Amino acid sequence: MVSAEKGLPVVISGGEEFEDREGEINPATVEGCKWVVTLGTEAYGTPTIGNGLVLVGTNNENPRNPAIVGDRGVVMAFREQDGTFLWQLTVPKLPGGDEVDWEYLGICSSTLIDGDRGYVMTNRGEVACLDLKGLADGNDGFPGEGHYMAGPGKEPRKVGPTDADILWTYDMIKSLGVVPHNITSSSAALAEGRIIATTSNGLDEEHEHNSTPDAPCLISLDAVTGKLRNVEQAGIAKATMHCNWSSPCIGRHGGQSAVFFGGGDGFLHAFDLDGEQTAKGHRTLKELWRIDANAPDYRVDDKGKPREYPSYKGPSEIVGTPVYHEGKVYVTIGQDPENGDGVGMLSCVDAETGKADWTYRKINRSLSTPSVKDGLVYVADFTGQVHCVDIRTGKPVWVHDTLSRIWGSTLVVDGRIYIGTEDGEVVILKEGRKLEEIGIAEFSGPIYSSLVAANGTLYVQTQDHLYAFGK
Repeated sequence: MVSAEKGLPVVISGGEEFEDREGEINPATVEGCKWVVTLGTEAYGTPTIGNGLVLVGTNNENPRNPAIVGDRGVVMAFREQDGTFLWQLTVPKLPGGDEVDWEYLGICSSTLIDGDRGYVMTNRGEVACLDLKGLADGNDGFPGEGHYMAGPGKEPRKVGPTDADILWTYDMIKSLGVVPHNITSSSAALAEGRIIATTSNGLDEEHEHNSTPDAPCLISLDAVTGKLRNVEQAGIAKATMHCNWSSPCIGRHGGQSAVFFGGGDGFLHAFDLDGEQTAKGHRTLKELWRIDANAPDYRVDDKGKPREYPSYKGPSEIVGTPVYHEGKVYVTIGQDPENGDGVGMLSCVDAETGKADWTYRKINRSLSTPSVKDGLVYVADFTGQVHCVDIRTGKPVWVHDTLSRIWGSTLVVDGRIYIGTEDGEVVILKEGRKLEEIGIAEFSGPIYSSLVAANGTLYVQTQDHLYAFGK
């Protein structure tokens, strides 16, 4: 969540809709805007930019293909230069309803871009590998896109140049017995030719127990073939409080690549990419260490009794992505927004020892990924406060209250901090040790994703629109 981009705009706005075209923003009314496009009605994952494309996860409530209607997960691909729609991946819903695939959430994952390939977690509990050119240049993957778009047991759809070219999919539900809770929600990481993915394995609909306690919460796949390489077998599922939604982080341990994962058990786990072989013939991800990201008194009260989940003073899982920076890992704890407010904690953990250098408890539950730059860590919490903390001491430098809920993460870029809020505002603060509010930009819908800077452009994604700001 730190970018080296320069020359980004400060004066931006969400604009107004055309009078005769409901839901479509008139670019002439948007300050500093290069282009703006209409998405579905809900969009949570952060847009990703690469290979001349902007990729966005959303739903199908504003169908780009009138022949494909109804509730689906969607990844839309736009041309980076002017926002022209190019192609889309459309994914049918899972049977089982809101318990495993919540209605209208769409695809919550951000698409990882590597060369001419994209990797995304679909709402069907899959890892999907896409050809970023779409079907416009021919079908380079498996020939079954029409069957895939229709869903199991249904008449295949007719495919065309505006459809996604799927190279492979890995079904975590079918292959590993994973049962996602509410939605498959995280983003994949890439390390040494492997895709590292969270499975979203979680509790049942009644939130009473995990029906698949032996299923992995983290896996690795061969990036070229999609073949399973490794599975987590550290017992995370057995101790999961709600679900595993945190995205994996790639860092270093002992001079080698390591995976840092925020578990649904509330622990930060460090894994080596290779482990022992399991009885089923899979190789594990070797656990290097784990540390509880909760303070002891979040787990147990002063009378020695376990605190209930999701009580205000009780323990939380990890939802935001851990951040590796210069041998340290920064991580927050949080819960499903429906659970409301509660005690939180930001930890700075030594990547080699797995011991905390310091913990910061003046933060509430957080869904956010920290930004680390120049001796400071910036992180938002769900109550709407942005915290600036000294990375050497763990002491607060300043705290700013946005007066709104925050789901996304701080973007530090061009001497500024950008953060979107549920009230549809982009709050712009000055980077550094002196708190200064530079401005507030207003948009017509809530902002649940994080802002992104790429190639001189600032991207802001509301629930139903994507804006590109810049010269």
